[in-house]
Amino acid sequence: MGSDSATDIALVQIEADRLTQLPLADSDKVRVGDYALAIGNPFGLGQTVTMGIVSALGRSGINAEGYEDFIQTDASINPGNSGGALVSLSGELIGINTAIIAPSGGNVGIGFAVSSNMARSVMDQLIRYGEVQRGRLGFVVQDITPDIAKAIGVPATAEGAVVVQVEPGSAADKAGVKAGDVVTALGGRPVRGASDLRNRIGLTRVGEDVELKVLRNGAERRLRARVERSSASPQTAALQTDKGTTIPRLRGAVVRDIGPGMPMYGKVQGVVVAEVEDGSPAAARGLRAGDVIVAVNRKPVRNVAEFQAALQEAGRVAALDVLRGDMSLFILIT
Repeated sequence: MGSDSATDIALVQIEADRLTQLPLADSDKVRVGDYALAIGNPFGLGQTVTMGIVSALGRSGINAEGYEDFIQTDASINPGNSGGALVSLSGELIGINTAIIAPSGGNVGIGFAVSSNMARSVMDQLIRYGEVQRGRLGFVVQDITPDIAKAIGVPATAEGAVVVQVEPGSAADKAGVKAGDVVTALGGRPVRGASDLRNRIGLTRVGEDVELKVLRNGAERRLRARVERSSASPQTAALQTDKGTTIPRLRGAVVRDIGPGMPMYGKVQGVVVAEVEDGSPAAARGLRAGDVIVAVNRKPVRNVAEFQAALQEAGRVAALDVLRGDMSLFILIT
């Protein structure tokens, strides 16, 4: 149904009978020391279950570009466990296994799972929009250190994120957020740190009003802000390279404008697929180097910019009109 590379979560619809739905837990209620069961396919050994405890909560920094709120566990997780369930002793899903720290290539007791609350948020947006519409408020925050706490006059034990910069005209600016404010709660839930705040804003639906609880000069204030769509969302951001442009929805492919010196220049309008990585999602969908994409959902495109815009407008499913030599192809991108 859709995927979100920033959280490493995909949503798959399975049409089958006699399946039992695994209930999703509120992962905010998970505590360090709780027992946890990891279910998966380590090294191809299917239907494997291991047991351990929750070692830590709110882990981040594993992937600097991702949105992370990992549950750390010492339940044995190995290559092949990714995508498997991390389950509480009451039979509820508390996380989805996704990564390990493995200097030797195998389990050393440090595994990570995407929290069920983050997975639920991604799932809800994929169902509603076909993508994750990454939210923003327009401020820069960082963790509170003892030195920062002393400088701004808050207790050294204070939890939250300190605002270091507010973008003029942004949602945060309109709500009255000021540099030096300490955000202690979002939507009534305590903020554990800068990464926690960034994750939760990023996964809040665009257009939704949220309440911020902030500390300013020792006084508590409550502010309301409307979440805006991030213009640099990992779902929509393209990357320019020397060979052309890579687009997240066509992972593994590089596209570029049809320019002078190309055989099709002046004969056809569209974008040319300059390169396709073997085994990539783009290759699996049928794209090949040399293909010329002339339309998206029957809407003609003349260059890479129009192609990107048409893909975003297309929603969950995009139909590409492709020319391959003398052949015309119809390729579906979901």
